[in-house]
Amino acid sequence: MITEFRKRVEHALNQDETRTNVNNVVHKLRDHHRAAFYDPDQLQQLRRQCMTIRASAMSRLPELLEQLESNLIRNGTQVHWAETNEQANRIVLDIMRQRNAEFLIKGKSMVSEEMGINHFLESHGIKCLESDLGEFIIQLAGEKPSHIIVPALHKNRKQIARLFHNRFPEIPYTEDINALAQIARDYLRNKFAKAPAGLTGVNFMVAETGTLCLVENEGNGRMCATVPPLHIAVTGIEKVVEYLSDVPPLLTMLTRSGTGQPITTYFNMINGPRRPGEKDGPTEVHLVLLDNGRSRIYSDPELLPTLRCIRCGACINYCPVYKHIGGHTYNTVIPGPIGAILEPQKNGLDIHGELTQASTLCGACEEVCPVQIPIPKIINRLRWDYIRRDACTTPGSGAGRKSMEAIIWKIWAWSCTHPAIYNLCMRTATRLRNVLPAKLIPWTTVRKIPKLAETTLHEHIRTMKIDHE
Repeated sequence: MITEFRKRVEHALNQDETRTNVNNVVHKLRDHHRAAFYDPDQLQQLRRQCMTIRASAMSRLPELLEQLESNLIRNGTQVHWAETNEQANRIVLDIMRQRNAEFLIKGKSMVSEEMGINHFLESHGIKCLESDLGEFIIQLAGEKPSHIIVPALHKNRKQIARLFHNRFPEIPYTEDINALAQIARDYLRNKFAKAPAGLTGVNFMVAETGTLCLVENEGNGRMCATVPPLHIAVTGIEKVVEYLSDVPPLLTMLTRSGTGQPITTYFNMINGPRRPGEKDGPTEVHLVLLDNGRSRIYSDPELLPTLRCIRCGACINYCPVYKHIGGHTYNTVIPGPIGAILEPQKNGLDIHGELTQASTLCGACEEVCPVQIPIPKIINRLRWDYIRRDACTTPGSGAGRKSMEAIIWKIWAWSCTHPAIYNLCMRTATRLRNVLPAKLIPWTTVRKIPKLAETTLHEHIRTMKIDHE
């Protein structure tokens, strides 16, 4: 039976224009990444430092979250805890209703995508508008992001030009990139001035000072966090670090790994609402801390490194599978290698377990990960959970188990422990090779049946020994 995931893969492989667009962007991001880390020794030193920072924070996560909450409240930020997406959405809705706010302007936030907050709020009469250019394009197209750093990388300027012309027919058609950006800027700037509430994500939370750090290039995040009187930040509980001094090395690795920049145009440090005497800033700041399965991941030492991720997207850019199928094929909030290990853990292997097969285990993702997450090792662990029958921490374990496949592997394992049986099977298979069908679906859809030698393996080895002598 062809699964929905395999259908999406087949569809993606036939979308030549989209594949070209994705390839063009990820290759540019790779080039920028390599240029940013011209000193291999410095790169490895930074990776070790950032891995240590994140691993230390994850080892003390409950303690640091309590410290963070205490300092946030002291700074005037109101803290909300949500165990599920539904709870997080309800919290945001309640905050909006208490202020009679019917419009929310948003900065880029993958956690808000995880929550599905746009659809939820709009179903309750609250309009949401994405202000990040890539997210704005995706929203106009009615699509989901296909990359965590460059949401619209699967579209070229001609496609975007047609989209803008269709949505804004009063504006002359243009394919000029600067003109397209200006169209979006003019439209959004007016919305910022009228928005009663703004929502952003968070890149790092500093437990020591109760500071929320927001990294961006366009300034829309800063606008969302400062222009509206109400600022709501949403983030996963894993984004916490212990000290303010932990942020600079992480910021260095995040920007260089994500876009190849030494630093982004804007780096925002939010320490609460506007204080007496300050001329700008929101009068209220709320932080929604989302769990959504993260505590369960935290409880498993082998899966815990997943939470070290800083969402730079480097593993996605270097993944040979993502390069060919793009982000929408995964049908998840986060695609690529990190999505293949994070999404099944959050939502269950019964829903996203097949994503663990979308990997060649080449190890490129681990080699470029700025915090050294052992992604191939975790993929193998999740593949095992996908077919195992015993209880484990990963939800949906055993969903991929097939009775016939299990029987075949048991017979194979048994034959491998009995040399006489194994040799007999191999000789029999060799002599019957000529009766094999020309097509062994799906194995031969991408390769030919190998031409087996006329002699058995043992005879071939014996011949080699005689020739050597």
